[in-house]
Amino acid sequence: MIDPHSIFLLASALAAVIGLILLIAVFKLNPFIALFLASLSLAVVAGMPLTTVIHSFEAGVGGTLGHIAIIVALGTILGKMMAESGGADQIAQTLIRVFGKKRIPWAMMVIGIVVGLPAFFEVGFVLLIPIAFTVARRTRTSLILVALPMVAGLSVVHGLVPPHPAALLAVTIYKADIGRTIFYALLIGIPTAAIAGPVYAKFIAPHVELSLEGPMAADFVDHGAESSLPGFGLTFFTILLPVALMLIGSWANAVSAPNSGLNHALHLMGNDDMALLIGVLVSFFTLGKLRGFTRETILRFSNECLAPTATITILVGAGGGFGRVLQDSGVSQAIIGIALQSHIPLLLLAWLLAALMRLATGSSTVAMTTAAGIVAPIALHSAGVHPELLAIATGAGSLIFSHVNDGGFWLVKEYLNMSVTETIKTWSICETIISVTALLLTLAVSVVA
Repeated sequence: MIDPHSIFLLASALAAVIGLILLIAVFKLNPFIALFLASLSLAVVAGMPLTTVIHSFEAGVGGTLGHIAIIVALGTILGKMMAESGGADQIAQTLIRVFGKKRIPWAMMVIGIVVGLPAFFEVGFVLLIPIAFTVARRTRTSLILVALPMVAGLSVVHGLVPPHPAALLAVTIYKADIGRTIFYALLIGIPTAAIAGPVYAKFIAPHVELSLEGPMAADFVDHGAESSLPGFGLTFFTILLPVALMLIGSWANAVSAPNSGLNHALHLMGNDDMALLIGVLVSFFTLGKLRGFTRETILRFSNECLAPTATITILVGAGGGFGRVLQDSGVSQAIIGIALQSHIPLLLLAWLLAALMRLATGSSTVAMTTAAGIVAPIALHSAGVHPELLAIATGAGSLIFSHVNDGGFWLVKEYLNMSVTETIKTWSICETIISVTALLLTLAVSVVA
């Protein structure tokens, strides 16, 4: 029998989320204040000790900002250098020339998949967003048709495909074969990204009109003259350098002895923050000095582009604070308890647990690792279950319906200058399509595997 208190906690969490959306969308309250109020209200209703309520929210904000603030700052500076030098325009022109205007959404999906393989979603997003703005401007295409396929590609590899850190952790927990997991993940992930990206974008774009003007868009206006753009190879090298460093970092244990000096150096260079820092420093030369910009001009570019990121980082942090309160109030444990009492197939249980944890915490990584930790011991005593497919089903569940407690939700919303409602219609539904489609394809593969 389901514990009545667990049902009460779930109802309280649902009410908090609905109230939060109403405060922002209907009453036009500042999103940061709305997130703070919703977190405090949920904590009190759930019975958290008053002495720990504020600490819980602060811990969530701090834990989220410790990672995201650095990524947003460095990624925005790199994007600014690409825009000011004309590098983003060069890549946009090349994409348009090679793929043609009608196939741009598919090109952006492919770029999202490639760049997202070694990088966390947020890193890939801040690296590619200036290209999305430039492509949309040059082709006069809806920003939704350009950006949504890109984020779909990033999200699919974030949740499904090793060597991405979260997916790799699920593979380790389930003791799955990494080669087979990558094969199945690509087999399932590519059509999933196509449906949630270009196909869904074509459907939703006429219903959501986004302006190409805004605080962040202004920083990504290309200023390179048509005849004096940096070379495609040099520009592509600059943007892919952080991606390559992260990929090398993920292979550190395979190419060097663990705990050796080389191993530590490779891990350090492959860290998200360090890889982006190196990329930014390189861009000061390749897209700055080589383009004739002075040190003073490069400093001005760096200072100018950081101001608009303040709103983004504080909102992402507040989303993390709300997610932490959901965990500390017992909502996450209530979800686990209810799900485990349901007698359902293991693949579906892995997906469901991850999906519920994602809805509660806002973190796909937390959802994936928590669900995998619960399901793995059960899987060891179950016959006929492919651990590779379990890892993919768990990853699929961890991507469902990103909403107001997810830092990625606010990142996409603020960079694309959307309202909460528009973000739900585009990004949240895109994530849900990814989650459900990947689950259905995983179940189909399990029948024939």
